Amino acid sequence: MPTLTINGQEIAVDAGSTVIQATEKLGIYVPRYCYHPGLPIAGSCRMCLVDIENMPKLAISCHTPVQEGMKVSTDSEKAKQARKSMLEFLLTNHPLDCPVCDQSGECDLQNLYMEIGQYDSRFLENKIKRKKAFPIGPHVILDQERCILCTRCTRFCDNVSQTNELGVFNRGNRSVVDLYPGKALENPYSGNVIDICPVGALTEREFRFQCRVWYLSTQQSICNGCSRGCNIHIHFNSDRRYKAGGRRVQRLKPRFNPFVNQWWMCDEGRFSYESLDEKRIQSPSLRVAGTLQDSDWETVTKTIALVLRTSIEKFGPNSVGVIASPQLSNEELYLIRELFVEFMGLPQVGYRNPWEQPGFQDDFLIRADKNPNSRGAEEMGLLADVQDMLDKASKGEIKVLYVISHDLNNDQAQQMLQQTEYIIFQGTHWNSTAELAQVVLPTATFAEKDGTFTNFEGRLQRFRQALLPLADSKPDHEIFAQLARQLEHPLPYETPEELFIAWYGKPYEKLDTFGEMLHENSSRDI
Repeated sequence: MPTLTINGQEIAVDAGSTVIQATEKLGIYVPRYCYHPGLPIAGSCRMCLVDIENMPKLAISCHTPVQEGMKVSTDSEKAKQARKSMLEFLLTNHPLDCPVCDQSGECDLQNLYMEIGQYDSRFLENKIKRKKAFPIGPHVILDQERCILCTRCTRFCDNVSQTNELGVFNRGNRSVVDLYPGKALENPYSGNVIDICPVGALTEREFRFQCRVWYLSTQQSICNGCSRGCNIHIHFNSDRRYKAGGRRVQRLKPRFNPFVNQWWMCDEGRFSYESLDEKRIQSPSLRVAGTLQDSDWETVTKTIALVLRTSIEKFGPNSVGVIASPQLSNEELYLIRELFVEFMGLPQVGYRNPWEQPGFQDDFLIRADKNPNSRGAEEMGLLADVQDMLDKASKGEIKVLYVISHDLNNDQAQQMLQQTEYIIFQGTHWNSTAELAQVVLPTATFAEKDGTFTNFEGRLQRFRQALLPLADSKPDHEIFAQLARQLEHPLPYETPEELFIAWYGKPYEKLDTFGEMLHENSSRDI
C-alpha cells in the first residue's frame, strides 16, 4: 500500500488507486465533470488538475496513479488558476439558461463557477448556436448548447447499459453529443444519463418545469418495483397538497449501494412514482345493499373482528383464509403471522399469487419477480397455497377471505372470488378484487411508512417514510394493531421499529449502512 501526502495529510491507499480516489478517502473534494466512479476514465474535462511535487505540469487526478512518497496539493494557486481558466473555457459557448434550466440548484457547472470561477468575463463574441431542447427518447430531453462534452452519457450507454445509442459527432468547437442514426435512447436504464449529467444538457421529460429542486425534500427508501430492492431517494414537495392537484412525489433517484444497485436504477422503478396517488383508496368502506359506502375505521374494524370471530366459532379456523402480500414489509408480515397464525390459529395464510406472470428480467438489475419482499414472506413461513384457498372459498369451505394488496384479476380467480361468501380487501389502489369485497381498507404506500424489505439475495434493507398517508389511509401495521384490539388481543407493538426488534432482535440503527445479508432461512426458527 503506497503512502502519499495530500495537502499535508498522509494517507496509505491500495496500489493502483488514483489520486482522486485517495483525496476522497481524506474527505477532500477535487472538482470534476467527466469523472464518475462507475464509468471508465475519460480525462477530458481537465477540472480535476492537481499540483504534484517534482512534476513539471499539473496532472489530472482522475487518471494519475498514486506512488510511494508522492506529495499532492489540490488547492495550490497554480491548480486554482487552472480550474478558473477551464471554467471560463467551458462557459465560452454555454447558454445563459440558468433561470429556466431544470438543473439549476444542482448544476455542477453553476456551483463550481460560484465557488472558484472567473467573474470578469472577457468574452465579446457571439456564442455558437446548437440544437436546443429536443427529445431523444421517451424520458430524456437533450440540449446540445448546454453540453460540456464530459461524455458521461456516451460512456454509460457504451459500458453500463451496453446499448450504444449516443456518441460525439464533429470536431473541435463544433463537437456535439447526439444519437446515432436510426436510434433512440429507450433502453431500460435511460434515466441514469440524467443523473450523471453534471449540467442541464440531459433532463427528465416527466420532471421538466414541475418543481425547483430547492423546494424538494429527500428521504432514503427502497424501490418496491422488483425483488432487487434498489436503494433510492424519494424527492417530494412537502408544500404541495394532493387535493390541490400537485404531484406529491416529484421524482425517484438511485442511491449508491455497492452490493445491490451501485449508482443505477431501471426506468420502470424510476417512473413508478407517477401512479402512487392515482386510483387510490382514500377511505374505509362497507358494502351496504350491494354498494360500497364510505365508513370509518372504528366501524370497519369492529365489523371485521365480528365476522372473523363468528366464522371461527361456527366453522373453525379452516373457514378463514388470509392472502398476505410480498409488497408488505417484514414488520407487517411478522404482525400477520402473530395475529392470524399464532393468535387466531389460522392454517391457511399464504402470499403467492399463482396467476401473477413473471416480468422482464435481464443480467443487470431488473428481476422477473416484481415484488420487493417475496423472500421475506417466504422466510416468515406464510406458505399456504393461494389457488387452493380460492378454490375452497368458491365452494363455501372458506367463508371469509382476507386479501391484502393483491389484484387477483385472472378470469379463473375472478370467477372464484365472485362465488366467495365474504371478502375483505386491504390495499392501496382500487382494483378488480377491491370492487368485489364486502369491506375495503385503504393502506399507505411504501413512500408513506417505515419498514424493511428482504431482497432476492436475502439482504435486509430499510425504507423510510417520506409522505403522510393519503386521506384516511393507514400503514398496514396500524390496521392490524387496531384489528387485534377489536379481537381483544392487543399487541405490545406500537411502531415498525418495535416490530422489527421483536422479529429481528435489534433496533433499526444497528442495521449496516447498506443493509444486512441474512443467513438462509434465518427467520424460520421462530
